[in-house]
Amino acid sequence: MAMSHRNLRGSVPARRSLHDELVTGIREMILEGRFRPGSKIPERALCEHFGVSRTPLRESLKALASEGLVQLIPNRGAIVAMITEKEIDELFPILGALEALAGELVCKRAKKADLQALRALHEEMVEDFHRGAESAYRRLNQQFHQAMFDIAENSALSELYQQLLGRIHLIRFLVDKTETDWQKAVEDHERIIAAIEARNGPRLAAILKIHLTETAADLSRQALLRQQAAG
Repeated sequence: MAMSHRNLRGSVPARRSLHDELVTGIREMILEGRFRPGSKIPERALCEHFGVSRTPLRESLKALASEGLVQLIPNRGAIVAMITEKEIDELFPILGALEALAGELVCKRAKKADLQALRALHEEMVEDFHRGAESAYRRLNQQFHQAMFDIAENSALSELYQQLLGRIHLIRFLVDKTETDWQKAVEDHERIIAAIEARNGPRLAAILKIHLTETAADLSRQALLRQQAAG
């Protein structure tokens, strides 16, 4: 997800247009869970929040629809898109393959400062785990994985990753982790950071694929089934 702060390498992004500001702002609201999957996008409230008319807002919703984050329903407006079990089965292996490639590039290209920054993010995540701060853990987890793509310095790879990321993150807000589930995710990250620091690209790639296609995908399937049973 595009962010307005300095990235891991310290560059400052250019000033964004109104369209980009709206798309980024609404995307962040969705990915932070302020609008849950299946809920209606409150267009009037967003116009007031951003100080814009309906026209630029609706253009931004069209852009988010092209990303798969929003569905435009005739005579109903925009709703936050739902994710299906079929999409979980299809998308997580692709995301795992992209992260595996990024991981191999990280092991080749990371500078000492990059490794230190990744280690700091990891340690903060572990602290949040021990504090039971799941929302903070999720934000840092997202930053950690995005930082890997920043270090990989492959724009085409990053673009493909971003195209899938929104759809994958929709499922996060359905996931109610058990202590065992969360512990497994943290253990995966311990192995990830160890492989990065050892610059063991093949091992890191294998860990990342398993982390996405087994740990993350299984949690998402379970969460989706619970939601369907409750709904």
